[in-house]
Amino acid sequence: MLSIKPNCCVLFAICLPAFAATQSDDYAKNLYSYQREKFHAGTHLGITSTTYAYRIRSDRDPDDSLYRIDLKSGPGFNFNCPMAAWSPVYNVHLRINASISFHETIFNYSYWKNGTLRTKSHRTDPTRLNFPVQLKFNANRINNFGAYALGGFCPSYDLASQKKVVPNPSDPIVRMKPLDLAFEVGAGFDFFLEYFKFGIEVKMQNGVRNLLIQDDTFYSRPLESLKSRIWWVHLTFET
Repeated sequence: MLSIKPNCCVLFAICLPAFAATQSDDYAKNLYSYQREKFHAGTHLGITSTTYAYRIRSDRDPDDSLYRIDLKSGPGFNFNCPMAAWSPVYNVHLRINASISFHETIFNYSYWKNGTLRTKSHRTDPTRLNFPVQLKFNANRINNFGAYALGGFCPSYDLASQKKVVPNPSDPIVRMKPLDLAFEVGAGFDFFLEYFKFGIEVKMQNGVRNLLIQDDTFYSRPLESLKSRIWWVHLTFET
């Protein structure tokens, strides 16, 4: 007759409830197998805040009347085309999410004229097609909550670029090149709901290309370079 030692029965009695509890916790999670799946799709929308890092020309005329340049970011909006994510290894996603975004920045130039400090302003309104490629690093989820960090690069093209506009010295504008390239870093939180994953994401994008078109008019003459600086806040929806 087969005999089972009492200490084995005790060990089995202890381990079985623990194993069952582990399994029930796992299956009690929403989308419990989400992080083990290879492919995901979704979309996002959000707001932007756009400014530029500028550099003053070192060979600027010392008699130039320019006193100060202030850049004010206006409200912007971003809408994502279908977003795709692939997981080559557990908790890491390669993410591609093309989008269209609308930006606003006001250039305020303060200058001296006849002993009086005056201000002249110009608003830029780029409309960008963005093609970011990102690596998303996910922390292990806690129940239905997760956190992540991301980094990548983003080429973009300004559909509203005024590159081809003929400069008019009497009515100057800030002209910029349409093609930009930027590196980006960010972080966010994921909330696993019953049928989809909802996320909140913040990222910073730093352009590496000099976008300035130097046409020797009022706005461009003092500048050596303009590089984009954009903050993004997104709401994401993924399945």
